[in-house]
Amino acid sequence: MEKVLFVYSLLFCFAIITCSATTYTVGDSSGWDISTNLDTWIADKKFQVGDALVFQYSSGQSVEEVTKENFDTCNTTNFLATYGNGNTTVPLTRAGDRYFVSGNKLYCLGGMKLHVHVEGDDKSLAPTLAPKAVAGSDQNTAIHPQSPSSKKNAHFSAGAVNCARDALQLVYIALMVAMYGMLKI
Repeated sequence: MEKVLFVYSLLFCFAIITCSATTYTVGDSSGWDISTNLDTWIADKKFQVGDALVFQYSSGQSVEEVTKENFDTCNTTNFLATYGNGNTTVPLTRAGDRYFVSGNKLYCLGGMKLHVHVEGDDKSLAPTLAPKAVAGSDQNTAIHPQSPSSKKNAHFSAGAVNCARDALQLVYIALMVAMYGMLKI
């Protein structure tokens, strides 16, 4: 019986450790700013489906999500999504590359742009399962429609959904190990 409890404890600890989505504040304490070295900031980061990016910037600035081509040329007139209210959370709901630039072309040309590679399975979760942008963020696009936010609303990220699935699988394995252990006695 002690072995069974030990196995359960190990599996539970493993599930807790592996089941966390991460929220990254872009540029850390410097935020989304022309003085932030975004290449250095991103160098040690590994983004997963279910994580989120938080852009903090002054109200005169903006963040635009763009294609790779527009990222390379700092084209700020043709964007996929635009945010401009100083505090924006962007959920990473699918694997692949995401590109963000400053809405100010000169700032973008000066290095205020971010390429994020998101790792994970190729299954994309519907945006309704992803965390919503924080209150006060500006979302005036077809991709990220504006919706009222409330502290009472509970939103689950892809990481939380995958975590729950993985935890259930670990519980099932632990039950099978326990049953095997009991039958062998």
